[in-house]
Amino acid sequence: MMLETTVAEPSPSPTVGASQPPSRSFMREQTMLASMAWRAATSLSPKVAWKAAYLYAFKGAKAIWSYKRRLGKGELYPPFMFIALTNTCNLRCHGCWVEKEGQGYFMGEEDLDKIIESGKKQNAYYYTLLGGEPYLFKGIWDIFERHSDCYFQTITNGMLFTEENVRRLKQLGNVTPLISLDGWQEQNDLRRGEGVWKAALEGLDRLKEAKILYGIATTATGLNMHEVMSDEYVQHFIDRGAMYLWYYVYRPMGEEPHTEYCVSKEQLIWMRKRLLELRRTQPILVIDTYWTAEGEAFCPAAMGMGYHIGPRGSIEICPALSFATDTVQDADGDLYDTFNDSRFLRGFQSFVKERTKGCVILEHPQELHDYIRDVGAQDFSGRDAAFDELNAITPRHSHHLPGEEIPEDFWLYRLLKKNVFFGMGALG
Repeated sequence: MMLETTVAEPSPSPTVGASQPPSRSFMREQTMLASMAWRAATSLSPKVAWKAAYLYAFKGAKAIWSYKRRLGKGELYPPFMFIALTNTCNLRCHGCWVEKEGQGYFMGEEDLDKIIESGKKQNAYYYTLLGGEPYLFKGIWDIFERHSDCYFQTITNGMLFTEENVRRLKQLGNVTPLISLDGWQEQNDLRRGEGVWKAALEGLDRLKEAKILYGIATTATGLNMHEVMSDEYVQHFIDRGAMYLWYYVYRPMGEEPHTEYCVSKEQLIWMRKRLLELRRTQPILVIDTYWTAEGEAFCPAAMGMGYHIGPRGSIEICPALSFATDTVQDADGDLYDTFNDSRFLRGFQSFVKERTKGCVILEHPQELHDYIRDVGAQDFSGRDAAFDELNAITPRHSHHLPGEEIPEDFWLYRLLKKNVFFGMGALG
């Protein structure tokens, strides 16, 4: 039986689900697309725009084509990966599962190079770098420059966008920062700390002035759902120069899970409807990692689309689960062999498919705990009680909504979901 945290429901948007004449809807979408194109043409430096088009879009499409080809042959190698460069961070956000109080770890640059070089052999040129705070990794600028044929997304708290760092980003052109902000100042600073909102906006202003392609990562919670999906919130970041808005759903993980932020089933359905409305009306890419073009839930790790590599080289299911049986040092650094020979990763695919299309962390935490334990996975979280924390999670609804799926209703996002990658889906 699914149990849920009771939270106040957001009041429905007056436009969600509203019926409109086809001609009016078509004109609205065309106006939005024209505005988005104008923003891209005038808000990005030519070098940044060119590298995004070639390294991100073109090579990303090739990565998905290669992934689907491997999938047809039963081979396992993801088209992209999350790589945690360090577990150190300058913030202490509520609900963060990264252990920051114990020993600090930094990925070796040699290991990082091996990961990227292995990916290139499989047409994988896109890497999301995170932490902790990735910009605390001193070798990050060398990695960007050394692998100028790759495209990097950095998930960051935005505190370190000094004038010098922004200048470097503009010069390189192959990096898109994704800044984590979770609502207006009050809600954001409630989770992330007093003064974070103001400091992050100063960094956004520098990114906009330098014409950098950047996005905003927002975690929708039971407390901020209505405000972070409002037209005013989205418009604020359009005005600040953001080109994409990436929504996540809160998961209660870590030593202090803060269940007051949990999202109910009703809120998930409302969120899905609201995403579709924002996509038709706002001149900014609105991304989720939860639903396919047909509105069905999916788990990227269960599809072999992306994994998380920890700062010690541990190959993990996703950023929230710091357990692994394999490392990037195995098989002499040949990640293709390591992925394909991993009983842990292949077994997880079957484990999920037998239970849900959604998130097993939320829906089946106790069974997931037993699977990870029985396969002999090691805990790389740095916390003493990570296994117990997982076992103590109260089961909740995830984005798997059988019988209540809501397909994409805008051709652009159906196209992106089917043919581009990761945040857009890459599933038909």
